[in-house]
Amino acid sequence: MISSSNTSISQRAPLGQRLLDVGLITPDQLEFALREAKREGKYLGETLEQLGFVSHDTLAFFLASETHAELVDLSRRFIPPHVLQLIPYEVARRFEVLPLTVEGQTLTIALADPYNVMAVDTVERITGLLTHVVAASPAAIREAIEQAYSRTATIQDIIDEIVRKGAVGLEETGAEAPLIRLCNQIITQAIYNRVTDIHIEPDENIVRVRMRVDGILRQEVLIPKAIQPSLIARLKLMANLNVTEKRVPQDGRIVFSAGARRVDLRVSTLPTAFGESVVLRVLDKSAVQLDFDALGLSVRDRAMLEALIARPHGIILVTGPTGSGKTTTLYTALGAINAQEKSVFTLEDPIEYHMPLVRQTQVNPEVGMTFAAGLRALLRQDPDVILVGEIRDQETADLAFRAALTGHLVFSTLHTNDAIGAIPRLVDMGVEPYLIASALIAVVGQRLVRCICPGCRQEVDHPEEVLRRFKVTVPSDTTPRLWKGTGCEACHHTGYRGRQGVYELLMIDESFHQPIVDGPDLAAIRRRAKEVGMTTMFEDGLAKALAGVTTVEEVFRVTHDAV
Repeated sequence: MISSSNTSISQRAPLGQRLLDVGLITPDQLEFALREAKREGKYLGETLEQLGFVSHDTLAFFLASETHAELVDLSRRFIPPHVLQLIPYEVARRFEVLPLTVEGQTLTIALADPYNVMAVDTVERITGLLTHVVAASPAAIREAIEQAYSRTATIQDIIDEIVRKGAVGLEETGAEAPLIRLCNQIITQAIYNRVTDIHIEPDENIVRVRMRVDGILRQEVLIPKAIQPSLIARLKLMANLNVTEKRVPQDGRIVFSAGARRVDLRVSTLPTAFGESVVLRVLDKSAVQLDFDALGLSVRDRAMLEALIARPHGIILVTGPTGSGKTTTLYTALGAINAQEKSVFTLEDPIEYHMPLVRQTQVNPEVGMTFAAGLRALLRQDPDVILVGEIRDQETADLAFRAALTGHLVFSTLHTNDAIGAIPRLVDMGVEPYLIASALIAVVGQRLVRCICPGCRQEVDHPEEVLRRFKVTVPSDTTPRLWKGTGCEACHHTGYRGRQGVYELLMIDESFHQPIVDGPDLAAIRRRAKEVGMTTMFEDGLAKALAGVTTVEEVFRVTHDAV
């Protein structure tokens, strides 16, 4: 912990130099980040995080340990309104500082950089109080600032206002019009609640708004049927869709700003019996941590995957159902490649997150820009590393595998239940088994499990009964421990908050070549995978349950078809 009495901090070197001195970043990374920070008008710490040069947690721990400041978790912190009023929102945003508590004449503040003397001096001048500084990651502070200072009315408050005003409320225009505020608040609330999908669902007498959090849909609010036409029209207008066309599906995009966060939303409309259904997919880059620490890989699997990424050629596939985190894994892998020394290209549908130094192309089948056509053109661009968003047909698969055989490192995805299932899926597509055996170097199978909410986490009284119910055995010389969430405000009484991956990593070496060419012989492939120590998704999930990350029930829910 540090206080304002520490005057020596003004003599410290800049943040970038300090990170360089301890080896957390390279000189090239610092130079590039400084240019980007200056160009975009952002703090260096924020830019380093966005570029993937340091993770949120690494930067926060480094800054806290330097100053011996306490590292705090802001996710469940309630800040009284009278404390928030001490520091204006503009000052909080500018200096990435958040007031937490007041005791006597001392104000406790969370700072992204505890060495930021200007921030401390400004806060003390504005408040007339001494400061006690604690630390948190820049991303956590920015998130907490936007949530804490949000004074917008709730969705239900705005609906009540529209109902009260009647037709007049729907016809108003301007930023403060109730209908515009309703649409904005639905999206804003979704962003701050970690929602991945917003569903606007017309029924016969009502419009239902549901939001998907941690993979589970939950009802958020019911909207009167009279508001439906104006609500749908407003959302279509925001997405640059044809407002008058209600007979056919449409797809669009909204770029939305929630405080300091700029979020992309993919919008899909679909005619139904009771009007147009609208689904908005939330793509919030600031909420995604593209680093291996955040993925949740085991120590063994992480080391193996990092070694695979360092190879000069071959193809690495990531498999799993829609919404299983495949894209995040692929982006994390790309982020681990030194794009300053290699030529990195992607073909995506759509481009979900923009990456520095990576040339990203979006496919557009309507004009002939398919994955296969794009990959064929991309191979003439002198690539070292290629990411193909998805292998959907034989032509794309053949091109990707032949690229891997001719000196390129290729990443892509498939929809299969497990890692081993990728091999027969490729054969069914028409890829020759000898090509698979020669070019495929690894398959990552993955799912996402919900994490136990830290706010209501407690140990299970009789873990052996839970394990027995699911027919799980553990070594007799160990005493198993399990945890669960009892439900609280932070997790909307679900017992879960956030998600983490469970993985299986199948590394393909020469011992797999013959079983692949022979059919493929799946039984032989499974035996060999077990012999070399591959951990299945279920086994990885069970290890996470025994470590208190998730529950056995959740592991079975997610991996039951891959066991």
